[in-house]
Amino acid sequence: MGNPDAFVVLNADIMGDYPLQEFVEFHQQHLGEHSILATEANRKQAHNFGCLVEDPDTHKVLHYVEKPETFVSEVINCGIYIFSPASLFKLMGEVLHKNYQKMSVEPFAGNVESIRMGEDVLASLANSGTLNAFKTSNFWTSIKSAGSAIYANRNVLSLYHKTHPDLLAQNGKDKPHIIGDVYIHPSAVVHPTAVLGPNVSVGSNVVIGAGARVRETILLDGAELKDHCCILYSIIGWNCSIGVWSRVEGSRCDPNPNEEFAKPDGESLFGNNGKLTPSITILGRNVTIPGEVIVLNSIVLPHKDLSQSYKNEIIL
Repeated sequence: MGNPDAFVVLNADIMGDYPLQEFVEFHQQHLGEHSILATEANRKQAHNFGCLVEDPDTHKVLHYVEKPETFVSEVINCGIYIFSPASLFKLMGEVLHKNYQKMSVEPFAGNVESIRMGEDVLASLANSGTLNAFKTSNFWTSIKSAGSAIYANRNVLSLYHKTHPDLLAQNGKDKPHIIGDVYIHPSAVVHPTAVLGPNVSVGSNVVIGAGARVRETILLDGAELKDHCCILYSIIGWNCSIGVWSRVEGSRCDPNPNEEFAKPDGESLFGNNGKLTPSITILGRNVTIPGEVIVLNSIVLPHKDLSQSYKNEIIL
């Protein structure tokens, strides 16, 4: 609307404690230019992200490379930007023009109408000296796997201590035993002998039975956990049912850029033996697990009724 001096762009696959107010104030010192939110990863993890080199005094981005093959910097792109419209759209027009020129020489050069944020836009802005970096040490992660959601859930619950402390479950009479940070939707029904936490989010209309144990897990709306079941490092989909004395467990898979990945670099979803690489367990919508069944390190697609135990499987 109107004629804005700038606009904010956020990637859809990120989660964090974004210092947006401070970021906007930083950008206002560089009106007519562009700003990128950045953070630091360790040397091992940095190459999985866009890397940038900044002038420590002026905060100008001197060099930007998207997922470099060799080490460039430990400062990485958070996927949040403030752009100045006029110069950005001019640059995008120039990129499209170059693409069309390339197509006239190489007819199969690819989609000429595609503009890549990292390779085409950010690298060009850095080269032009109009990109400025605002670094934050706040929590940030990319959400590129289900395991990322467990890590993000852990950190969002931790942020509730300063943003929404009233949403964190507390111990008390006729209440379940709470360990660490736990969110329970007001419509959920949790038996007072259940033990939840740390880092558990319970969605609406969830039912948790007597003696159930839940840790590092997201329970989506309508899930039912029957008596004495155990859920660890998992995402339980909408309207799933977990039987009595059953166990659903995943492996910790931490995508924190300041820690090493659980799986080796370059390893696929499957290990050398064709089994799943250790990760969290995921149940799709409307999965039913009977009593006394164990599901470990597996992915179960929606609308499945399991009749046996599984380990390291994708259940189609």
